[in-house]
Amino acid sequence: MSDFLEVLSTYDIAGAYWVNLKLTFFAAIFAFVLGTVLAMMRISPIPSLQLAGAGYVNLVRNTPLTIVMASGILVLWPQLGIQFSDDFATNFFWLAVVALTIYHASFVTESIRSGVNTVPVGQAEAARAIGLAFLPAARLVILPQALRGAIAPLGNTLIALIKNSTVAAAASVPEISVLMRSMIENDANYVVPIFLTIAVGFVIIVVPVGLVTTYLSRRLAVSR
Repeated sequence: MSDFLEVLSTYDIAGAYWVNLKLTFFAAIFAFVLGTVLAMMRISPIPSLQLAGAGYVNLVRNTPLTIVMASGILVLWPQLGIQFSDDFATNFFWLAVVALTIYHASFVTESIRSGVNTVPVGQAEAARAIGLAFLPAARLVILPQALRGAIAPLGNTLIALIKNSTVAAAASVPEISVLMRSMIENDANYVVPIFLTIAVGFVIIVVPVGLVTTYLSRRLAVSR
């Protein structure tokens, strides 16, 4: 046991997890913004916007994240010349954030749309009755109630994003799965303990997120 603890002390495990948390933080914010816009497109009265929103969700949601990540790395930077920093590592970090954002925005969209479905039709009709157009009605009446009903699915999407942040290894981002591979290569005698250590780390991160979102979904649920 002491030998394994000594092995662990030679690696920056906390630093690697910190990279995953930073990926999750930025991708969650951007995915929520993009997902909200797409959800508004899906429920808008304009057919072309509905079609565009549905097309994005169906295309991206059914594409493996690894493909989205690889496409982002191989297309955005070398083909389209999109560069976020002169530093190689920083540039790849933000390219990974973009790929995670694009992928998880589709799930955020559906989460918010499920929340919209919990809003009684009478709420939208009442908003129109007082003269509100679609956007003001969505912003002031529908979206606030929809978000309260979408907390649980949004929480599930956030948990998936935390775990999916390991796919950033495809972008050479030095997150925890890259470190785990290095640990196994250098200390092959401890494969099982290393795997269990990394798995327990994710459990410690994910379980509180699940508990908080479950509590909030019950606490903020709109009474009907």
